[in-house]
Amino acid sequence: MTRRPINVALAGAGAFGLKHLEGIAHIPGVQVVSLVDPDLSKARQVAEQYAIAHVATSLQDSLARPQVDAVILCTPTQLHASQARQCLLAGKHVQVEIPLADRLEDALAVAELQKSSGLVAMCGHTRRFNPSHQWIQQKVQAGSFRLQQMDVQTHFFRRSNTNALGQPRSWTDHLLWHHAAHTVDLFAHQAGSPIVQSHAVQGPLHPELGIAMDMGIVLKAANGALCTLSLSFNNDGPLGTFFRYIGDTGTYVARYDELLDGQGQAIDVSQVDVSMNGIELQDREFFAAIREGRQPRASIAQVLPCYQVLHALEQQLQ
Repeated sequence: MTRRPINVALAGAGAFGLKHLEGIAHIPGVQVVSLVDPDLSKARQVAEQYAIAHVATSLQDSLARPQVDAVILCTPTQLHASQARQCLLAGKHVQVEIPLADRLEDALAVAELQKSSGLVAMCGHTRRFNPSHQWIQQKVQAGSFRLQQMDVQTHFFRRSNTNALGQPRSWTDHLLWHHAAHTVDLFAHQAGSPIVQSHAVQGPLHPELGIAMDMGIVLKAANGALCTLSLSFNNDGPLGTFFRYIGDTGTYVARYDELLDGQGQAIDVSQVDVSMNGIELQDREFFAAIREGRQPRASIAQVLPCYQVLHALEQQLQ
């Protein structure tokens, strides 16, 4: 018996919206039936490229379509929490790109609504799904590796409002609530222990963007593991995030879906999961949870402690 496809609406035809569309193209039994973007001409162009029948400039237009089962939000950070709540209130499963919110109060509101609705609600904490980080997690779960320290560099060159493709955008990114969220969540996940201490310092605020362009964060888990995180929008060099895992039985360096040992030798992680694309694996988990009637890895409830830590760090910085 053929299963009915999961019909998806995707909001945001920017850099990460395209990454999700590319990933979904490799997932059977799923089809994107609606695309939302405030720029109608861009939405139409992307919809034609990916054979998406319906385009809209308003999320509500997609939510009103009864055939839509689930929504993926790739919209500006400041809209994530409110739009996630709109989706849940409309009876739609939702995956919201990281971060879930830029205020703890808003993250808690989404978590509470998800709990009462029983719908699948997930946040795009992609590092949990990258094969490189999954390989480490498997060793942790097997008891053959215990994390002692994570040393992380998250470096970009963004002195104006541009996205991952270098295109201009209307909203301002944030080192703490967006980019630090990846590492804060991953550290607790890989350590297998909650964060009990957190400290942050930041450099001067950008005169026009109003955000800190450089930041340093130190974390400690209950089991004694440490994390040091350097973040910068001023780095004119290799872009992205590099994770160094220092443990009791080895050292490993991960960057997206690649993994090296401490001596720089590549580790084959191609058999860790069904794909080497972290975004695709993240989406596969979302759709599997919908079909199986369960909560996914990186559910709203699972990632909520990350936002509690971010809130505490923000209070320190203020």
